[in-house]
Amino acid sequence: MSQLPPSSLPSAILFDLDGTLVDSLPDLAWAMNQLLVTLGRAPATLAAVRSWVGDGAGVLVERGLLASGGLPDQPLADIVKQFLAFYRGHAAVDSRVYPGVLKALTALKAAGHPLGVCTNKPTDLSRIVLRELGLDGLFSAVIGGDGVEKRKPHPEHVRATLASMQAEGRRALMIGDSRNDVAAAKAAGIPVVMVSFGYCQDAPAAMGADVVIDSFADLAEKAARFL
Repeated sequence: MSQLPPSSLPSAILFDLDGTLVDSLPDLAWAMNQLLVTLGRAPATLAAVRSWVGDGAGVLVERGLLASGGLPDQPLADIVKQFLAFYRGHAAVDSRVYPGVLKALTALKAAGHPLGVCTNKPTDLSRIVLRELGLDGLFSAVIGGDGVEKRKPHPEHVRATLASMQAEGRRALMIGDSRNDVAAAKAAGIPVVMVSFGYCQDAPAAMGADVVIDSFADLAEKAARFL
C-alpha cells in the first residue's frame, strides 16, 4: 500500500504559549516584581509587565529594568538568571488556560493534527507550565526560544518546530497573539491565526494574520480552510 504524501495529511498546527494558550501574566508579573524588589526598585503594575512580554525572558527583564530606573552595573545575564529562578518556582501558580483551549486541542489531536508549541519562552519553563496546567500530553514537540539559533520572528523557529514534530512537507498553521508569530509564520510560508485576547499591544486585525479569533471556540469554523 502506498503512503499518502505529507501534503494530503491533516495540517500540523503550531501554537504560541503565553497569551495564546495560557494567560501566564500573573506569574510572570510575580517573578518580575520579586526581582525588582530584590534590586531595591518599586514593583511594576500588571499592565506594565504585559507590555514587556513576548520576546523571551531576557528581553522581558531588560525592558523591566529600563522602565524601573535603567540597567544596573551587574551583568544582565546574571539578573536574567535571578528572574528565571524566581519564575521557575512560581510558573503555574496563578496562570490559567484560556477558555476553550483544552476542548479545541483535544478535538484537533483526535482529528489527526500533530500539535506543537513554538514559543520564545525557555523550553524547560514552557514544559513546566504545560505540565502543571494539564496540556503537556497534547503536543508532539515543544521548542522554546533557547532551542533554536534564531527564534521568532525568524522562520527558523517555525521550521525547527515542524521538524521536531516530524511534520515537514505537511500543510501547517500557526496560532499566536503577536507580531512575532505573524512574522515568523509568514516568513516560513504558512498561514497564521491571531487570537484577539493575548498580549499584543496593537490591534490584532492590523497585524496581517489570515484569521483573527476572539475565542478558541471559533477556531474550527474560522480556520476551516487551513485545517
